[in-house]
Amino acid sequence: MARSAATPPAASAADGAPATAGAAGKPERSGRLSAEDWAQAALDLIAEQGVAAVAVEPLARRLGVTKGSFYWHFPSREALLQAALERWENVEQEAVFGTLERVPDPRERLRALFQMVAHEYQSHVIYSALLKALDHPAVQPVIDRVSKRRLDYLAASFRQAGLPREEALHRARLTYAAYVGFLQLNLQLHQARMPQEEFEAYVEHLAKTLVPA
Repeated sequence: MARSAATPPAASAADGAPATAGAAGKPERSGRLSAEDWAQAALDLIAEQGVAAVAVEPLARRLGVTKGSFYWHFPSREALLQAALERWENVEQEAVFGTLERVPDPRERLRALFQMVAHEYQSHVIYSALLKALDHPAVQPVIDRVSKRRLDYLAASFRQAGLPREEALHRARLTYAAYVGFLQLNLQLHQARMPQEEFEAYVEHLAKTLVPA
């Protein structure tokens, strides 16, 4: 992302290079921070505390820099949040869909999708946090796009696996509902996490139930 035209505060290191000490007396990190560093830090904070927790000062403290580094890249907190959401959306699209395109058999692709999604815990936590913030104007469009892309991908994969169009769409919705429901049980309703062996058996059961034979 191109840096903002806004001029950083004169007293701060504009590029994130270290000053003598942070506001709390904490030595600052050496090296320069990129816009991507800030966006990833914002995503980490969303995963831990939710969208409302994203703010410049706590992120600067976390990263060990002054606020000047932030204003070098972003004009506002909302611009940072938008960049973080775009990063999450783009990385997910490239990491998941890009990887799966190399699997030629649609049934094997669906099984690989189930396994991949089951073990991407950080992405689940971020998604769950975003679902809690759907009233935020920056969050809703991202969730809409991601959900549509996921459903379209599932429906197309089920079609390629031999299901009729309507049944493929129903199977895609059922699969996605199972995913969202599992997240709510575990991350929002704080259900105890399954032991690893039980979780792996659950994922295998889902694959056997939902992927056409």
